[in-house]
Amino acid sequence: MVNFGSRGKVVVRTDKKVWLAGHLSRDLILKVSPTFSQAANLLADISLLRVTRETRARLLNAAAFTPVYVLLSYAPLWSQPQRLLNGRGQFLTMGELTRLVREFVAQNNAVQIKHVIQILSQEFALSQHPHSRKGGLIGLAACSIALGKDSGLYLKELIEPVLTCFNDADSRLRYYACEALYNIVKVARGSVLPHFNVLFDGLSKLAADPDPNVKSGSELLDRLLKDIVTESNKFDLVGFIPLLRERIYSNNQYARQFIISWILVLESVPDINLLDYLPEILDGLFQILGDNSKEIRKMCEVALGEFLKEIKKNPSSVKFAEMANILVIHCQASDDLIQLTAMCWMREFIQLAGRVMLPYSSGILTAVLPCLSYDDRKKSIKEVANVCNQSLMKLVIPEDDETDESKQSLSLQTEPKEESLSQQEVTSSGDDSNLSSASVFNVSSTDRVPVTLNLDGIVQVLDCHLHDSATGMMTRIAVLKWLYHLYIKTPRKMFRHTDSLFPILLRTLSDESDEVILKDLEVLAEIASSPAGQTEDQGPCDGSDMRSSQSELHIPGAWPGQAPLLCQPGTKGMECSPSTPTMNSYFYKFMINLLKRFSSERKLLETRGAFIIRQLCLLLNAENIFHSMADILLREEDLKFASTMVHTLNTILLTSSELFQLRNQLKDLKTPESRNLFCCLYRSWCHNPVTTVSLCFLTQNYKHAYDLIQKFGDLEVTVDFLTEVDKLVQLIECPIFTYLRLQLLDVKNNPYLIKALYGLLMLLPQSSAFQLLSHRLQCVPNPELLQTTDSTKTTLGFKKATATNIDYLELLQHFERVQNKHLEVRHQRAGRGEPPDRRVVL
Repeated sequence: MVNFGSRGKVVVRTDKKVWLAGHLSRDLILKVSPTFSQAANLLADISLLRVTRETRARLLNAAAFTPVYVLLSYAPLWSQPQRLLNGRGQFLTMGELTRLVREFVAQNNAVQIKHVIQILSQEFALSQHPHSRKGGLIGLAACSIALGKDSGLYLKELIEPVLTCFNDADSRLRYYACEALYNIVKVARGSVLPHFNVLFDGLSKLAADPDPNVKSGSELLDRLLKDIVTESNKFDLVGFIPLLRERIYSNNQYARQFIISWILVLESVPDINLLDYLPEILDGLFQILGDNSKEIRKMCEVALGEFLKEIKKNPSSVKFAEMANILVIHCQASDDLIQLTAMCWMREFIQLAGRVMLPYSSGILTAVLPCLSYDDRKKSIKEVANVCNQSLMKLVIPEDDETDESKQSLSLQTEPKEESLSQQEVTSSGDDSNLSSASVFNVSSTDRVPVTLNLDGIVQVLDCHLHDSATGMMTRIAVLKWLYHLYIKTPRKMFRHTDSLFPILLRTLSDESDEVILKDLEVLAEIASSPAGQTEDQGPCDGSDMRSSQSELHIPGAWPGQAPLLCQPGTKGMECSPSTPTMNSYFYKFMINLLKRFSSERKLLETRGAFIIRQLCLLLNAENIFHSMADILLREEDLKFASTMVHTLNTILLTSSELFQLRNQLKDLKTPESRNLFCCLYRSWCHNPVTTVSLCFLTQNYKHAYDLIQKFGDLEVTVDFLTEVDKLVQLIECPIFTYLRLQLLDVKNNPYLIKALYGLLMLLPQSSAFQLLSHRLQCVPNPELLQTTDSTKTTLGFKKATATNIDYLELLQHFERVQNKHLEVRHQRAGRGEPPDRRVVL
């Protein structure tokens, strides 16, 4: 045994003698055991002793037992060979140590092997002294080499102390730890796979090591480990994924590069299906894609590209739903590469997964819609986003409108029908060539998953984009296309949201873009005409509807003595709505609010009023529009607005090609419906005297037109009035009134037409319009020259005048009442000091 002397000497005691072995070298102690069996165990407590050769020989000769193996280490270990000293005082090289361990292996002496490894670990590799740690690392590597294929039995004991040294403050020691682990792994090969996670964890830290030598050593070890994983079929991917998921969020460039390189390796191994665990690492991959290093971005782009190829090959095994929200987040990234890549993934997901993506529609739209307004600098993102938007829209089908939950849930086993968009929806959609080849995979019957359209979420997203003033034009158009599509495919569910959407749709009519207004009008027209919007026992002629509308929309009451706005049920008055295509309960509300919009925004009426009304006449029934607006204007309290609105409607009626059929209907007044419409329009047209005359010209009521002009003498003639007369004269010369000018040839049967025109001529001052009408009347032939032999023949105008059964006297009285009301209001406005209408200066 060995004891410390009083003066720091090492005292070696045997049974008979005590030897002074020499000065103690720091904390290094030599222990000697008296028997061979104990000598075999001394490696468990071995220490280092720096003594002379003579002292060493004396110590060994003094031992009264069979040869004892004593490990002596010289500092530094890497500069001098590690040696063994046998009982005869002879030194052994590292190779001899290797042979010694091999002898233990041959003897199947696991205890001795573990003792050797334990000593190398505890007393050396984990020592406080740096030289000891380096020596221990080399010793552990030597043991691993000696153990050979049996090293797999002791890998835990061999690897743990080496990995501990990876955290050493000394960069040189970290390098030798890499070197030692390389030798251990090289010998063990596939046997290290059960310890892969700890190896990967250690390597991921060394990948970011600031010392280039350490980093170089770790790269060698990394390549070796990748080779082992590639050639093995026993890799535990399930156990590795949690560690990969944790490490993938590292911000260090070298650590990220290390992670991506491993993902590429694992993806290339046929026996490893990393695609199953892609949802665990996809978010981290997209974050790495935004790294500042071009090399790392390129590596990550390649990795994502490989995954996408695999997804296209095997869509049935992809967990689309688990990755949908991840893509939604990164589709909104500020980094162009991340956003474009995520958008490409989203496009493939929608086309491959089909209706599986429907529950995530609101998130997808949140990410996709803003991209549609990108400029040419982000043209690629914009194009891909457009395809995503169109593909997602096609997934909404009529079955989504089912109210029964069992019918509402659609199985993924059935391939959804490809619903073609209308031509208007496809407009400005960009290159949709990929849509035709979009495939939707079928899953096995065991994987049936109910899919429900989250309509509430979609509508909320669309509504937010319409409310946001910063939303780009193309995005607003896309939002309106979505609303139109949803009203077509799922009308019953959409009408639950109509009350909340209606105000913003009306405000959108003030948009600067004509295309936005067109799409907005399409949505409003669909709302107004859809059968799903018709409430029970409620229609355009329902008195209860009128009362509710008045209460909600503040429609002013009728003037005293004025005809009711709408007929009560069962009433057969002229003011009832005509028998035209049925509009729902929202149609009348739409007309009321549209006129209120024009009233509050006069600029909108001046710049877009005619455009909006003409488009509505194309989208809806023109007769219904004019009939309902005339009804509403009949009760308008703002008489100046009513006059302006009537003038606008009259101009549209007389000049728009879209209203050709309606003009023909009014021209002859052959049917009760046309006469009903004339009376309805006439009552509102009375707000503007000149437009009333033009309506009579259009309907060939020339006698009544003459009677009206006679009343003009009692009216207050203003500049605006004369301007309108001037415009009417110009209209008479247009193709619309060709039939009127031809009727001037039949002087005998159209005397009131000529009188009415002369009446207009007398109203006009000496102006260009006066000259124009005067020249026209000069062309009227002498009736004597145009007499025919058939004196009994009457013209259509004469027949019509006696067969229409219209109470023209009552209409004339109504005209007087309305004009008196206008005069009263003008006087009131003048009394309040408001600017009067422009008067004629004589």
